Amino acid sequence: MPRMVEHKRLPARLFESQSGRVPVREWLLAMEAEDRKTIGEDICTAEFGWPVGIPLCRALKGHIGLWEIRSNLSGGRISRVFFCIHDGAMVLLHGFIKKSQKTPTRELETANQRMRGLK
Repeated sequence: MPRMVEHKRLPARLFESQSGRVPVREWLLAMEAEDRKTIGEDICTAEFGWPVGIPLCRALKGHIGLWEIRSNLSGGRISRVFFCIHDGAMVLLHGFIKKSQKTPTRELETANQRMRGLK
């Protein structure tokens, strides 16, 4: 029997600034391998299983078109990767380690600014 190949429903790509920087890649490369692996697996789950809801993904209230991938890291830490859907892909806009219950305004503004810059 032929093996079925599963296809990504929403492939991920990384946001690239006009200057050529890829901020989410830089953020991930600065992390420990275990944390990178966890976040990568969560992104992969979203790519293949889209649409995915809580606890992995959720739309951000008050920020139309902006979503977050929620990862639990070692040591009880949590990370968020903000993304939007653009040209049939999940564009990873911004990532950070969450240090409080409320998402900092600065982190949301960064993601929104990058989302507005997509063409």
